[in-house]
Order: sequence, then structure tokens, then C-alpha cells
Amino acid sequence: MNPVIRREFIGILRSPRAFGMLACLTLVFSVAVLMRWPSDASVDLSGLQSLQVFRIFGYGLMTGVVFLVPAFPATSLVNEKNSGTLALLLNSPMNGASIYLGKISGVLLFSVLVLLCSLPASAACYAMGGIGGDKFFFLYLVLALLALQYSTLGMLVSSYVQSSDSAVRITYAAVFGLLFLTLLPDVFFRGTGVGGDFTAVIGNWIRNLSPLPAVMEIMGQGNVGSFGLKTLPGFTGFVVLALLSSSVLAYWTIMRLNHRIFDQSRSKGVITNEMATRWQVLRRLFFIVDPQRRKGGIPWYLNPVMVKEFRCRRFGRAQWLLRLVSVCAVTSMVLTYMAAAGITSWGVETIGALLVLLQVMLVIVLAPSLGSGLISGERDSGGWELLRMTPISSFRLISGKLMSVVWTLLLVLMATLPGYAMMVLIAPELTLQVQQVLVCLLWTSVYALAISAAVGSLFRSTAVSTSITYVVVIAVFLIPLLVWLGRDAPFGFETVETALLTTPVGAALSVIDAPGFGAYELLPLAWWVSGILSSVMFLVLGVQVWRLSRAV
Repeated sequence: MNPVIRREFIGILRSPRAFGMLACLTLVFSVAVLMRWPSDASVDLSGLQSLQVFRIFGYGLMTGVVFLVPAFPATSLVNEKNSGTLALLLNSPMNGASIYLGKISGVLLFSVLVLLCSLPASAACYAMGGIGGDKFFFLYLVLALLALQYSTLGMLVSSYVQSSDSAVRITYAAVFGLLFLTLLPDVFFRGTGVGGDFTAVIGNWIRNLSPLPAVMEIMGQGNVGSFGLKTLPGFTGFVVLALLSSSVLAYWTIMRLNHRIFDQSRSKGVITNEMATRWQVLRRLFFIVDPQRRKGGIPWYLNPVMVKEFRCRRFGRAQWLLRLVSVCAVTSMVLTYMAAAGITSWGVETIGALLVLLQVMLVIVLAPSLGSGLISGERDSGGWELLRMTPISSFRLISGKLMSVVWTLLLVLMATLPGYAMMVLIAPELTLQVQQVLVCLLWTSVYALAISAAVGSLFRSTAVSTSITYVVVIAVFLIPLLVWLGRDAPFGFETVETALLTTPVGAALSVIDAPGFGAYELLPLAWWVSGILSSVMFLVLGVQVWRLSRAV
């Protein structure tokens, strides 16, 4: 037996967070089925009742695989590299393929445990009748391939990065891209006449990189973005592309498992201030913010901790923020233009819902990435003791760190304002709704930041805090939407409305009259709930910082 498999798998099982994840999944799946279990000795012969529960169960299980599995392969190789054991493995009689097989097998065995946790719930759902065993087989096949694809992706990212927290951030960003962004090309170009049939075919294949079309096809809900046209079946397309992409990612990573993985060529760097005057003028013309220009001193009116966060964090650099803002602004303008020009048959409400979901996905990706390491990153690197020795108060310290994230999230939210402005020009009667949506999105950012900072401060390791923060933030925002997905069965109207009140995303979709959300009245109570919960999270953060500041 490959010794790496035993070491990797047992190491995952010994992790408290792995046990907690498996226990929570088992409890959630069991409760979801029991809530809809018949109270008398009757069986719904039509199968409608069991199909409704099966959809909740299937989407919930896919969510668990998507957001729980990638965290472990993302930190596998980088932890070995930082601890010095990867060099020992490469010097052992095992070749790169054997090392990779051992590590990926340990992660996949954990994925099997995640799927096994759902077997009691799936058996109960099958016993309700009306659902064939083939649907369960196809669902588990898709989820197994999904775990394989995301595990190979996480291993590849882990072979490139230099820290475990960076590996988790990049891996989850890539997972979000494969899950949602791959659907956009097909949605935009199918049936629009843009680019002809070739563009439609390419968009169709790109769409099948996401598991959503395959799972929706199994659930009997059609394909995402098909618009009633004949498309490549989501299940077949995903199986082919998942196997192909997993093979490519695995081969790519195996080719990197040699001693050259430790070689890092670094440029000596050139400071713009040391260049000739003509080159400085040219760079000033080509760069809004020159990344090679020496920064000035910190003004007296700025919080030095905030400036330190911006200058030390790679993503906090202005040139990266401007690139992100530009992409968001262009995307929002393109969406609104397509609705205004009649390129698609979407209404203004659908465009508004897409803009809301775009901003929410950006917040979910950015807030845990930036907020989870505010305290744990300092404790992990030893910088917390240096901060304690400075004359900076605890309040100024934590406010500077929080403001460094607040400015980043505000820039992202402001980048989509042009899209909302065009929406108001198209339909002036939506002015009040757009204003309320923007307030909801502002609360979404504050809520996500509060949860990320509070949860991240509870852990010493940056990688652990980032992983758990992502799981918590995603659960907080996604579980109410899963409850909404089960509206009427198994959840009633009041239950769904109560669940949506816990997240400002539901309020934003309700205000914009997104399909399926218009019946719920969530304002202004949703703002009060978000404010209270955010205040509780900030209080937890403040207490933790006060405790760490006084620790001996």
C-alpha cells in the first residue's frame, strides 16, 4: 500500500474541522428528509413529494462537495513544502506519480466519506417512492467526478503557491469561476446571432464545465442557459469534460513534482524613481498607479495599520484593485446594454438579479479572503507581538485593519454602479428599487466582513481560519437560498420568508422583483437583522482582540 495514502487520509481524519464537517452534513441531510417525511402510513404515489425533497437533498449535497472538498488538497503540497517534508519525499524511492497518487487518494477517500454521510438521507428519500435508483446513481457519479476535478485543481494550485492561506483563496476563487462564470458565455451568445454557431458551440462546451447543468438535468429541471434550444446534454458534457480536465490537471501537477519545484526565479526589481526622467514620464502616462514607484511616507491623518495592510497585502495594491474594478464595471455595463439593445429576451428584473448575484459572488470570494487573516495572519507570522509593543491602541489597530477591507469592498460595489445607472435610465420607475438594492448590497458587504473577521480571529493558523471562514460565510448566505429553493415543499411561506430575513441577499432579490422572490416582503426588517448580527460579530471580534492584546 502506498504509505502516503495512509498518512494523508489519517491526517485528514484527525482534523477536528473534518469531523465537524461530516457531523454537520449528516445532521443537515437527515433533518431535510425528516421534515417532509409522511406523518401517517401513506405514500405519495405520484412521487412529487419525494422529488421535491430529492432536489433539496441533491443541491445541498452538491454544495457540501463544492465547498468542503477543495480545502484539503489546496493545502496538501504547500504544507509539505513549507514544513520541509516535500524535499524528503522527493528524495525517497517514490517517484512524482506515486507521491501524487498517494496524496490525491487520501483527499478522494475523504470525499467518499462526505458522500457516505448522505446515504441514510438518500435511502430515506428513495423509500418515499416515486424516484428511480438511476437518478441517485447519476447524482453520485456527477458528485464523485466533481470531487475529482476540484481535488486535482486544488493540488495544482498548491504546487505553485508559497503559503497555505493563498492556496485556499486561489482555489476557492477558481471553484467559483468553474461553478458560475462558465455559465455566462452560453447565456450571452446562444440565440443572439453574435459570432454564429461556432460561438454557441464553444459557449455550450464551456457551460458544461460547471456541474449545475448536469445536476439540474438529473433533477428534471432542464439545463442552465438552454432557452429551449437543442444543446449538448449537461450530464454527458460534464462527465467528458470533468474526466478530461482532471487528467490534464493531474498530469500538470505530476510534471511539477521534482526538485525544480523549489526553484523560484525572482527579478532584482527596478524602482521607477531610479529611472531616467523620460522613462518616468512614459510610465506616468501608461500607469494610473505605477506598481514600481517608491511610495511616500504615511501622512499623520491616516491610520498606519491600514496603510500597512494595503502595502503588505498583494491584492491590496492599487493596481490590482483597479483591474478588478475595471472588470466589474465593464461586466455590469455589458449586462445592462444587452437588455437595453434587445440582444436578449431578458427583462430589467432579470438583469438586476444578475447584477446582484455578481456582486454577492464577489463579496463572498473577497470578504473571507481579506477578512479571515486580519488577526490570524499576524498571530501565524509572529507580527502580533510586534503590534502589541507599538503605542497603537487596540481600537485603532482593529479599525485600521477593518478599513483596509472596507475600502476594497466599496470599490468593488461602486464598480457596478454604471450598470444600475443605465437600468434607471431604461426604467426610471425603478429608481427607488435600485436605491434599496444598493443599501442591501452595502449591508451584505458589512455582514460578510463582520463574519469573516470574527470567525478568522478565533484561530491561530491562517490556513485554518481562511478555510473555516469560507465555509461559514458560504453557509450563511447559501442556506437561506436552499430553503427558498424548497418553498412550498418541504418549507412553507413563513419559513422561507424567515430564512430570507437572515441574509440581505434575499432582500435585494426581493426588491428587484427577481423571479420567485417578489412575493416576500423583507424590508426594512432584513436591514435590522443584518445590523444586529453584524454588531454581534464585531463585538466578538472586539472581545477577541482585547483578550489577545492582554495575553501574556
